[in-house]
Amino acid sequence: MKVLFLVQKDQRAILDRLYEGVAAHCDCDIRWLSSDEQRHLRRYFHREVDVSRYDRIVFFLRFKQEIRQVSFIRTLPNLVILEHDAYQNYIECKYTGKFSAHYRQLPWARVISSGFMVTQRLREEGFDAVFVPKGYDQTLLQDFGRERDIELAFVGSTNSVAYSGRKALLDELASVEPLVVTRTKSGDEYRDTLNRIRFFVSADVGMGEYMIKNFEAMACGCVLLAFDQGEEENRALGFEDMQNVVFYRTIPQLQEKLARLRSDPQLAESIARRGRDLAVSGYSFARIGQRIVEAIQPPLRSHPPLSWWDRVRLKSGF
Repeated sequence: MKVLFLVQKDQRAILDRLYEGVAAHCDCDIRWLSSDEQRHLRRYFHREVDVSRYDRIVFFLRFKQEIRQVSFIRTLPNLVILEHDAYQNYIECKYTGKFSAHYRQLPWARVISSGFMVTQRLREEGFDAVFVPKGYDQTLLQDFGRERDIELAFVGSTNSVAYSGRKALLDELASVEPLVVTRTKSGDEYRDTLNRIRFFVSADVGMGEYMIKNFEAMACGCVLLAFDQGEEENRALGFEDMQNVVFYRTIPQLQEKLARLRSDPQLAESIARRGRDLAVSGYSFARIGQRIVEAIQPPLRSHPPLSWWDRVRLKSGF
């Protein structure tokens, strides 16, 4: 299968290993699009792409640029949209409902979503949605078995509106526990910081799915204290409370479990080890890339014939 894989050239997350994971399982033409190229997809395709060469065209681009160019995107055959932020469709933020509105204009496209329940909700709305979770960069993020001198911490952003619940929870926890909240550079500094943390607090409040940091922390050997996203989400990922992850819904519940882990270091070490083993066996970008290719292979829904005017515009680049 010949795949054109369009990804963002400039983004904070380092996803090169994910792209390599996809490329390892298909004949993949990866293109890194600049912000300007993402803003002008019609022009880019006219100059750079012969769509007839590809069995699948996979978008992993900025959503806000996609929704501004639907008239052109509708002309593309064999379209698959890989989306890690579709949970924002169902939370209070600037994109509430906008993913559904966008996909309704592209009913033949397949959507690969990183949340199990988000995928289920999209399917209930009639979309061709497939679940493939987030993962982690297995070449960078590893457990080095070092002494963990930071007991309780969160590493990451709390600034956006989508993270307002995260910030509120972390602020509440910091008022009763010695929580370290910090940010690092991507790469080695991030990996080394995770290797210093014993208990990593995941505060994906109200998001309905687990963000990439959960898998990264597990892979680096932290005990993951994860805000519980629900039984079905957990089952889909193989997350088991007090076995390979520690779930909580409230700060008192988190404190109760934290006290137990502090008094039983062997239990904490067992949870960390099992969590790491789960991440390594199932959530490396090598494995997630393979799952993405498996998700794009089945036949897509039929794309209606292009109008005469669409064919003219696609050929001319206007």
